[in-house]
Amino acid sequence: MKWTISNRMTMARVGLIPLLMIVFFVPGETGYWLSAMIFAIASATDWLDGYLARRRNEVTAFGRFLDPVADKLLVATALVLLVATDRCPAVLAIIIIGREITIGALREWLATRSTIVHVSILAKWKTAVQMLAITALLFHSELFGIAMHDAGIVLLWLAAAITLWSAYEYIRDAWPELMDPHEDAGQKPTIKLVANKVPAGDQSPVNKP
Repeated sequence: MKWTISNRMTMARVGLIPLLMIVFFVPGETGYWLSAMIFAIASATDWLDGYLARRRNEVTAFGRFLDPVADKLLVATALVLLVATDRCPAVLAIIIIGREITIGALREWLATRSTIVHVSILAKWKTAVQMLAITALLFHSELFGIAMHDAGIVLLWLAAAITLWSAYEYIRDAWPELMDPHEDAGQKPTIKLVANKVPAGDQSPVNKP
């Protein structure tokens, strides 16, 4: 494995997850600040490691595997913690986590049929909005007169709506493959399946679904 800067940042993001779990239960404002700060830093590395990998031409197989896994582990952990403390509706966590499981399984199955699914612009917006929402919910206090918890709930509902729509787009574009009667992928040519085409130069597999 090529131990690139991007891969190190991804590993660091995974390492921040246990730390987030610890500081989340620190009492009072200190816990709110620390958990929001750690999640925000981890979210920033989620974007930065992909950017550096593309910029430095250091996209690796290990990075393509671990990067989306780290992203989903971080989000799922934060949502479970928020639901457990009644700071987030369970239905929103179920929608977001359920979508990741469903689309992850779909992409894995499509890969066995030599089919490529590029990341949609809508999926990128989904990731950005849910990261902002979770950060606000973790902060759980007022900032500049704004109730961050209320803002976080609104943003998370928006993220859930985008999540459902992006999942629909992936399934819609994959439907011909799902309904294809030919089970032997080895007899089929490679197919490129694109959900909401992204701008040229921004279709790296480093990007998250």
